[in-house]
Amino acid sequence: MTAPAALADAPLLRAARGLPAWRVPVWFMRQAGRSLPEYRALRGDGSILDAIGDPATSAEITLQPVRRYGVDAAILFSDIVVPAAAIGFGVDVVPGIGPVVTDPFRTKADLARLRPYEPAIDAPYVQDTVRLVVDELGATTPLIGFAGAPFTVASYLIEGRPSRTYGLTKAMMHAEPDLWRELLDRLADMAIASLLAQIDAGASAIQLFDSWAGALPPDVYEDLVMPASAKVFAAIEATGVPRIHFGVGTGELLTLMGDAGADVVGVDWRVPLDIARARVPGKAVQGNLDPAICLAPWPVVAERTRDVLLRNAGRPGHIFNLGHGVTPDLDPGILKAVVDLVHEEGRTDG
Repeated sequence: MTAPAALADAPLLRAARGLPAWRVPVWFMRQAGRSLPEYRALRGDGSILDAIGDPATSAEITLQPVRRYGVDAAILFSDIVVPAAAIGFGVDVVPGIGPVVTDPFRTKADLARLRPYEPAIDAPYVQDTVRLVVDELGATTPLIGFAGAPFTVASYLIEGRPSRTYGLTKAMMHAEPDLWRELLDRLADMAIASLLAQIDAGASAIQLFDSWAGALPPDVYEDLVMPASAKVFAAIEATGVPRIHFGVGTGELLTLMGDAGADVVGVDWRVPLDIARARVPGKAVQGNLDPAICLAPWPVVAERTRDVLLRNAGRPGHIFNLGHGVTPDLDPGILKAVVDLVHEEGRTDG
């Protein structure tokens, strides 16, 4: 196949639909940001929410990795807590910690603090950023929009900060299932509003990050989490844009995550790609080089990159990515070399 003449033929969008592409597409989660010196120079010491709120800055950060790496997609520079922060729930993103909530969600009365999210009123800068990026990317490189899945956003709102055990979250899930379901339903509506606004502004694929769903066993995920994620995917289906679903430590949940309605299931580094494919029949897959491997010398990184490609065995429907996000200590030169190798050697002939 030849290079795309229009956005619909971009390798990432073809792969997301399970179609052969002229090369294996590659992008990296968290590619826009911390490992790039040009990002650090532009961001300075200000809050990430301040940078997200400035469309010119956010657009430039979104575009930086496309220029440096030659990846097959940009992903919007934003954060999964932007909708909650924009409606005044009291969320900030603290450097070195992550999302921190001043007054965490505890009781039914806190539902009143989660009013409907209106993107054009509450966070117009997000759509403005999308438009700037899409205009710059032109007709051949897609922009991926994203939102936090209801469970993962709920875990931040309840715990008040990142957690290793999710004890408060799990306690509410099991002790107050009705309140839990209502909370997730509201967060699903916020995610839907956010994603539809991004798509309306020009995003041509979306990813739902359920980053911490791997903390749950399959039966609990299916009963108390999956319905809210399925609601998000169902609401996006009519737009026709590919839908990607990703979580960390979700090897035992992959089939369910695919059943929730995604077109593409993201795979972390713990499950070999060929085994993951068998767990999500009929779905495209995304992944799954271990980010930590990228700290090794290039021959090691190249070997592991080739292993991911070999496990896919040339089948259509593979988007190359890391098994989680780019970490601040990764060498941009190594990531560029990974992109070049995947583009040179990756095939999806069917």
